[in-house]
Amino acid sequence: MLFFGHRFIKSEKFYHVFDIDTILQTPPSSIIYLEFNEKNLDIIEYLNKNSIKFTLKVKNITELMYASALEADFIHVEQKLAKTAQKIAENYLFDAKILIHIDKEEEIEEVALLGIDGVIFAEAIVKIS
Repeated sequence: MLFFGHRFIKSEKFYHVFDIDTILQTPPSSIIYLEFNEKNLDIIEYLNKNSIKFTLKVKNITELMYASALEADFIHVEQKLAKTAQKIAENYLFDAKILIHIDKEEEIEEVALLGIDGVIFAEAIVKIS
């Protein structure tokens, strides 16, 4: 299981950006965090052209499929979608890892039993404005 933002496991941070200009404000080799939205397609294209790792937060199965096709490195899903998303990712051999946001360490066991690739704690997401 991948851990992002856990208090005693060192990990990379995700930098939540809103446009291409804010990407320039992130540290080198950052992982960019975006919510899937058609308005963000130019940012996603920029990230792919420049080989910048990124995470897409999706709300449904259709967006999950788009995230994989758009070559996201990580796909952040809501807990209610996690089990289905993980199954689809394994069935279609996604390169992306499925991540779920959790608030408490006690949730790790449940996520592990679901077979989800990783967890994100709030501390792992840095908003860039």
